[in-house]
Formats: sequence, C-alpha cells, structure tokens
Amino acid sequence: MALFKQLDEQVEKLLGLFNKEDNWLIAINADPDALGSALALRRMMARKVGDIAIAQINEIKRPDNLSMIRYLRIPTQKLIPNLAAQYDKFALVDSQPHHNLEFSQLEFSVVIDHHPLTKENPVEAEFVDIRPKYGAVCTMMTEYLYNMHIRPGKLLATALMYGIRCDTRTFERDFIDADMSAFKYLNKFADPKLLNRISRSEFHLDWMRYFSRAFYNLRRIGHGLFAHCGNVENPDILVIVADFFTRVHNVSWVVVSGTADDKLVVILRGDGMRRDMGKMAQSIMNGLGSAGGHKQAARAEVDVAELDGEDPEIFMLKRLGQGKKTTIRRI
Repeated sequence: MALFKQLDEQVEKLLGLFNKEDNWLIAINADPDALGSALALRRMMARKVGDIAIAQINEIKRPDNLSMIRYLRIPTQKLIPNLAAQYDKFALVDSQPHHNLEFSQLEFSVVIDHHPLTKENPVEAEFVDIRPKYGAVCTMMTEYLYNMHIRPGKLLATALMYGIRCDTRTFERDFIDADMSAFKYLNKFADPKLLNRISRSEFHLDWMRYFSRAFYNLRRIGHGLFAHCGNVENPDILVIVADFFTRVHNVSWVVVSGTADDKLVVILRGDGMRRDMGKMAQSIMNGLGSAGGHKQAARAEVDVAELDGEDPEIFMLKRLGQGKKTTIRRI
C-alpha cells in the first residue's frame, strides 16, 4: 500500500507550467500552514523557473510565525505593487483569490488550498487543487514532494510538520489519514529541537492586556462565548485569544472580534458539532466584507466605515444575538 495517494496527472500538469523564462511569486496570508506550503512549492520550482519569491499580504507579528521564519530561513517579504510588478507568474497557497482583496488583484496560474469552495466564488487558474477534507495544505505539499521524489531537507520538513500541527491543532480539529501519514513521514527528517523552539514562542508580554480586555468583555451567548478586544495592533492577537477560549469546558463555539487598520476582524472557533463556523461567519457579515472558513475555524473582515457609524462591539452583539431565543449575559 502506497504511503500517499498517487498524483501523477497533477504533478505532470503542475511541472508543465514551470519554465526557465518565467519569474514566479508565491503569495500567502502568512501563518504556519501557508509559510510551510510556500516553502515547499518554492522547493518544487527550484531550478525549473527563473526566479522565485514568497510574499505575504499581512504584517507578521505573531512570535511563533516570526520564529518560524527566522529559524527555518523562510524568505518571505511584504507583498506590495512594486514587488508584484517584477514577476510574471503568480501562485497562491492556503488561500483562494476571493479571500482577500489583495489576492484578487493578481492573476494566479496556480492555486493550492484546503478551504471550502463556494459557488459564488469559483477559482479559475491553469492549475487548481483544492481539497477541503485535508487538515492542512502542508499535507498536500508533502504528497507532492513525495510524488516528485523530493526528500524534504531538515528545515523544509520542520516547516511542513509545524504547519500540519498548527492547522489541525495537534489533531484536535478535523483531519484525515493523509494528515497523520504526512506528519509521521516528515518526523523522519524534521528537527525536533527547532520545532519545540518555534512552538514555545507564542506570546508577547505586552499582549497580556488584550487577554485582560477579552476577560472584561466576555459574554455567554447560548452555547458559546463572545469577547471584543477593541483596537489591536495585529489581528493575529485575536486568533490567539480565540484559541485560548476554546479550552473552556462546555463551550461549543467562540467568537472574538477587534479592530485593526480600520477593519473589524472576527475570529470564530467551534467544536465542529453544534454550529458550522464558516456558515456562522457568513451569517454575521450578511453580505458585508468577506467571510468564510471551515466548520471548526473561520474568519470575517469588514471595513469599519461599512458599519455606518455603529460601534463594532454593538454590531457584533446584535448579529450574534439575532436568534429569537438567544440570551446574552456577561460572565
């Protein structure tokens, strides 16, 4: 029995897009899964194309992401128009073009992702591989490397392993056998000391004030929790706070919101049983901004200007409490 599924047709089609005359830019919304996947795609393109760069649309401030970039030597940079103008081919991993306005400005030749597809936003590219059942795109990239007979080096294997670990939340979220197989396979090549060093770099000391705000504003809404953190220096802080609250006993979903760069950002986490977080995100926004994700994890964003002067926290409370039998109370 093969360790991974055979991808002969996909590999042939993907490699057929690579040409020495082309310069490629791999675009990401940087998180561990995206960073590991981009590094893997860069390895696949090595010596097959002219130039390769990785660029992220977001400001990277999470300590574990910064540690991952530093220790695993991931050459990513901020995506700006002047940088994009230097490249003629574009690839997108761990996202789809409609997930962010900055992505929609580029014409992608390659899109590899694991987020759910929507009928309203079909993905068009020369090569598209989207597998919503997979726990991490890093698993998909590991399968590609295996099918291409590329043995991942220590740094690449560690990056892919950490990406799988984060997106499956150490296999607490939805995953399939392929995720476990990839994690086990990569363990042979990864550096456990680097993996531990990265995973232990989760918080900045000055982020504790956002936890304080979240606790102060914490509300019980039905079977879930909601907290608004006010203005934050980086939306990644909201992810960390939301993940923390998922550990509370007898809570089936968590929503944490905050404002950053004139946008209301909403992070949703769930146990995958009572409510679908992707659908819940779309319901909250109800056509405003962007929203989507998995059954257990989702994200939504909207310009504060689109709220017509309404306070972001009040906006969220109204949207979350719109059910007839929903009760909202402070903790």
